Amino acid sequence: MAPDWNTTLPNYRGRFAPSPTGPLHFGSLVAAVGSYLEARSRQGEWLVRIENLDPPREVAGAAREILATLEALGMEWDGEVIYQSQRNEVYQAALAVLEQQGLLYPCVCSRKEIADSSINGIDGPVYPGTCRGRFPAGRSSTALRVLTHDDSIEFRDALRGPIRQQLASATGDFVLRRADGIYAYQLAVVVDDAAQGVTHVVRGVDLLDSTPRQIYLQQLLGYPTPAYMHLPVVTNAQGEKLSKQTQATAVDVSMPVVQLVAAVRFLGQTPPAELAESNVASFWRWALENWSPQKIP
Repeated sequence: MAPDWNTTLPNYRGRFAPSPTGPLHFGSLVAAVGSYLEARSRQGEWLVRIENLDPPREVAGAAREILATLEALGMEWDGEVIYQSQRNEVYQAALAVLEQQGLLYPCVCSRKEIADSSINGIDGPVYPGTCRGRFPAGRSSTALRVLTHDDSIEFRDALRGPIRQQLASATGDFVLRRADGIYAYQLAVVVDDAAQGVTHVVRGVDLLDSTPRQIYLQQLLGYPTPAYMHLPVVTNAQGEKLSKQTQATAVDVSMPVVQLVAAVRFLGQTPPAELAESNVASFWRWALENWSPQKIP
């Protein structure tokens, strides 16, 4: 069971982990501000990690631009920025641990084959276990999947209360390394949170369904499980989550306080109107003194 959010830990360590698929937009800013305020209000550390596992999706210069935007908004991180693209050896070492436990198997199924032979779960088609225990001949390119079971994975989210999921029926055996050799987000985030000593994860509710898979991997690898808080996500007029795919516009750093005030308002806080006319230092002073996670919608 993951620890309760308010469990007393001697050293709070949070993180913000954007993907450099474009500039920082308002939806990502909300996640950054929420994780920053939660960490700093508890006298904790706040780390930044660039999640650039997938080179074809990375936009040149986006990581640098995201870091410059955070700086312009007065958000100071602790320690060095970690780049996932530089950590393949660490992810491979974690796979070797799972391999030794007999928990991995190669899979040659295409997305179409899976879609044609499975039911839909929380995150698309549930893998039906086609390659479990057998390896079709004549196919060289293989993904690596981890065996799952139907025991309940449970945790208490700080905002959403108890969450329960059975992986075998919700997702099936899931991929940890793709057929093209790229490591899966689920593996990398677990390895990196453990390596960086992350105690509390504040992120968007769009990642809530991923958390049981991550807790499962933490258990298999013998890692501690952080406490989790999943924030509401920002959507556009069509109800779609703001992202590069939905043409989200970049945060305008020429008016940093206006953007920051809008972010804390989205998170249910009630800054005075005149705060938008102040400077960045005054904003953070007010925000830290008045931060109330209980008000998050």
